[in-house]
Amino acid sequence: MDEDALAEELRRSLGELVRAVRAVDTMPPGEAAILGFLDRGGPLTTADLARLRGVTHQSAAKSVKELSAGGLVHVEQHPDDGRKLLLHLTDAGRSRLQRERTLRADALGAAIRETFDPDEKLRLSESVALLSRLTARLAGQH
Repeated sequence: MDEDALAEELRRSLGELVRAVRAVDTMPPGEAAILGFLDRGGPLTTADLARLRGVTHQSAAKSVKELSAGGLVHVEQHPDDGRKLLLHLTDAGRSRLQRERTLRADALGAAIRETFDPDEKLRLSESVALLSRLTARLAGQH
């Protein structure tokens, strides 16, 4: 298989894997994504979140409103620009995000246990390291 065909097969397969793992989510994907970005990137504006998610400001603002109403994010004035709001992940938001991540990891772990024999699990482990290198390479290109 040439590199282009491998790249397409990898893209397709990883997309299907991500969709299958997210099927266990208990909250809308946009809201979970926002909690994840706030957890990894610290306080962000709604505009930052819209850009990171690749959605409109209006779409991000709707998700932020829901998360704020649920006590999962805290909104405050931006210290450098009073026209902007800065969003922080609350302890409740961090707990909810951790529950979502645990659900995903548990579903994936069960599938690994049920699908692979010990040798395949070792190969999968080695593949994860390769995928991490590939991800770092792609992330470094932006």
